[in-house]
Amino acid sequence: MNLDSKIYIAGHRGMVGSAIVRALQQRGFNRLITRTSSELDLRDQAAVRRFFELEKPEFVFLAAAKVGGIYANNTYRADFIYENLMIEANVIHSAHEFKVSKLLFLGSSCIYPKMAQQPLKEEALLTGLLEATNEPYAIAKIAGIKLCEAYRDQYASNFISAMPTNLYGPNDNYDLMNSHVLPAMIRKFHTAKVKGLEKVELWGDGSPLREFLHVDDLAEASLFLMESYNERLFVNVGTGEDLSIRDLSQMIQRIVGFEGKVEWNTDKPNGTPRKLMDVSRIESFGWKHRIQLEEGIKSVYELFKKLNLPTE
Repeated sequence: MNLDSKIYIAGHRGMVGSAIVRALQQRGFNRLITRTSSELDLRDQAAVRRFFELEKPEFVFLAAAKVGGIYANNTYRADFIYENLMIEANVIHSAHEFKVSKLLFLGSSCIYPKMAQQPLKEEALLTGLLEATNEPYAIAKIAGIKLCEAYRDQYASNFISAMPTNLYGPNDNYDLMNSHVLPAMIRKFHTAKVKGLEKVELWGDGSPLREFLHVDDLAEASLFLMESYNERLFVNVGTGEDLSIRDLSQMIQRIVGFEGKVEWNTDKPNGTPRKLMDVSRIESFGWKHRIQLEEGIKSVYELFKKLNLPTE
């Protein structure tokens, strides 16, 4: 990519897309193409085709997706598989049709089998059953990987894929019904602190192990891969370090300053027992995360407080 390359960031208002925009701008890229969902519905094949025909981007970061936590994935199963399939199919096909130089598709660690050997190696894809609660979303993301591989195989398109671990950072979703575990905990503990509550209820038993990557690190990895990685096999992006949900809750509770009790609702699902990425491939290419978890959560909490979200 040159500083004057035309670069389309699909999903630029989301947590991942906005981080990629920030990283590109910081490096001096000055021809960034963005569209809000109201300006361009990526589920609409004809609209996506018209957009690519008009703008003719040279590089595409495909960060647009319908995302959510366990509740959202398990409740809106049809929406998650349909919308994500449509978005990625339309963008990837138009990128091929209008001869985009390179495309990076961003997926998710949920693509891996529920009981896959840990840490998760790229080769573990499609070797077992998926976690039931987010199976539709996972299948859509696997389809995105296979689309990139198929267009590469048939047309020699330089389409690559990266699978980030659990993300957090600026522009995260703090909706208690639809958010991921880390932002949901921040909001729950903050609300309890502000209202002077004695306890906070969290889902499951706290035993699952999870890995968390700051979205600014993912943005740096995305630029790194776009500039230097051209292989067929997708790449894991993470820290290679995990902790239990219980330990995460204690870290967030300490950062927020909530002094009450935590009650674990074991009637609620735990999700996959462990999800730790093997990041040896991307590290062998010369990339490694920089932001440590506690440091990252502290910075995110300061941003969260400025949102002044309702505490009811």
